[in-house]
Amino acid sequence: MSDALKHECGIAMIRLLKPLEYYKEKYGSAFYGVNKMYLMMEKQHNRGQDGAGFASIKLDMPPGSRYISRVRSNKQQPIQDIFAQINQRANDELLAHPEYTDDVSLQKQNIPYMGELLLGHVRYGTFGKNSIESVHPFLRQNNWMHRNLIVAGNFNMTNTSELFDNLVQLGQHPKEKADTITVMEKIGHFLDDAVAKLYKELKQQGYTKLEASPLIAERLNVAKILKKSAKNWDGGYAMAGLLGHGDAFVLRDPAGIRPAYFYQDEEVVVVASERPVIQTVFNVSFEDIHELDPGKAIIVKKNGSVHFKRILDPLERKTCSFERIYFSRGSDHEIYQERKNLGRYIFDSVLREIDYDLVNTVFSYIPNTAETSFLGMVKQAQDYLNRRKENWILEQEGSIDKEALHKVLNMRPRIEKVAIKDVKLRTFITEDSSRDDLVTHVYDVTYGSVKPTDNLVIIDDSIVRGTTLKKSILKMLSRLSPKKIVVVSSAPQIRYPDCYGIDMARLEGLIAFRAALALLKERDMYYIVEKTYYQCLEQLKKDNHEMVNVVQQIYEPFTYEEVSSKIAESLKEDETETEVSIIYQTVENLHKACPKNLGDWYFTGNYPTKGGNRVVNQAFVNFFEGKKVRAY
Repeated sequence: MSDALKHECGIAMIRLLKPLEYYKEKYGSAFYGVNKMYLMMEKQHNRGQDGAGFASIKLDMPPGSRYISRVRSNKQQPIQDIFAQINQRANDELLAHPEYTDDVSLQKQNIPYMGELLLGHVRYGTFGKNSIESVHPFLRQNNWMHRNLIVAGNFNMTNTSELFDNLVQLGQHPKEKADTITVMEKIGHFLDDAVAKLYKELKQQGYTKLEASPLIAERLNVAKILKKSAKNWDGGYAMAGLLGHGDAFVLRDPAGIRPAYFYQDEEVVVVASERPVIQTVFNVSFEDIHELDPGKAIIVKKNGSVHFKRILDPLERKTCSFERIYFSRGSDHEIYQERKNLGRYIFDSVLREIDYDLVNTVFSYIPNTAETSFLGMVKQAQDYLNRRKENWILEQEGSIDKEALHKVLNMRPRIEKVAIKDVKLRTFITEDSSRDDLVTHVYDVTYGSVKPTDNLVIIDDSIVRGTTLKKSILKMLSRLSPKKIVVVSSAPQIRYPDCYGIDMARLEGLIAFRAALALLKERDMYYIVEKTYYQCLEQLKKDNHEMVNVVQQIYEPFTYEEVSSKIAESLKEDETETEVSIIYQTVENLHKACPKNLGDWYFTGNYPTKGGNRVVNQAFVNFFEGKKVRAY
């Protein structure tokens, strides 16, 4: 993506099913779980820019021994920082106590983080501050082992204020109005309640407090706690939690908006936000890794038993397609094919835009994340040329001129690397006053790769704000002096804000929205903006289940192509003489390319939860009133 867009978080959970001595004997280190967690977090670093955290729980530790450890960092390289701290603590203990080296029980007793239950998190915050206090995992502490709760998630709730008020009504006094705090305290409330009820029952049966403790761990119904806690949640989430005595869970939202994958064998249970992370780190096949069903939780009890429980009734499946287009690792088998298909399906529109002139057209891509869709587009171009060659040969009826045949057979799409990003320069640019001039030079062009008679087709995975295109890429590409620049977006027009964890919170930041406003002004239809504002105000008075997205009417007077043309016009600077056009993927082809991942609310305004309609209406009110704030 040429626009720098941060996004949702990533989670990783490991439950070791064997004693630590087993891993020491088989893999050479009792730090097996910690090492695997480091790899899983690094492999998901693409999902978090603001911070990282790690927590572990040691099972069956005697009273007086520390059994919960947590480390968090918001430094520039947070994953390296937290594992450097972990390694330093371990090395210090081993140097001070050489007798620990070959005794795993002593290592577990005395070295922090060496637990059987591990939870990792890489964070990008769409709500709240980016201070260390905002970095996951969050910890809720209690002297009762069962009431200790560690929570980390990839999520955003649309109804944080409502959840906060619910906690206040319960008599709590939350320290912060952030969705992570409210979610954790809601789970914590029902956890406390469940533990208290179990203790009361066991006490009536004649058990002492000491005798009751292991029985509470055994009988605690985690699924029931989650059902009560998540009853009023509205958002997209993959929520992971550890309980102090050793139970663990991961809960996925009922629309399947945020992803969660799991793997299980006789040694480990693993959950992560991305499938190839598990494949790579544990060296297992694609078929062995499964997707957690929407609305379900995977629950691992202290005894190692694994259960899958329906927590919430599933909604219509709306797994985030934008995540597939850009954010997820392209090494996933399905995602790789989906991105290639996005390139394939947009080729016909490109062909019409260049008037079927492949001889005088150069194909390339910016940035590197668009390479896979580029490969799909080029493959479709090759197939098109092969059909043309075949038809030409059949038309010759046996009398084929050798030179002409040679010329036809040599026809192929022209592919060039026209732009190279200078990472060092991008890192240097910090001062706003000189940014526009310097950002033009973030990319270097390959001079001589394009002729003045050529069309230059550049594919990008998506165009959100258009800032980098306008300030940098189009200026840079125009230095090659092509006849025409065709910018291709493998994603449809992003018209509406996201509210489930991706950083697209404000309408006015979206170039498609600005283009629609410009068209309304041109055609003396700007009264629709004011009408929409008052309708949004009326909608916001309603309950969530009655609310609809009235912002969709901003786009209704225009065709898809009209909005694209206005976007191209707005991106072209006055000094850019080259003709510029923009082609966007259609929503229909997006669904065709990603048939199991139909979440498309940022393109269509069809939000998968009722809270989404509230957010988009509030975002429009904020825009109209000039408030530069989030709508959730």
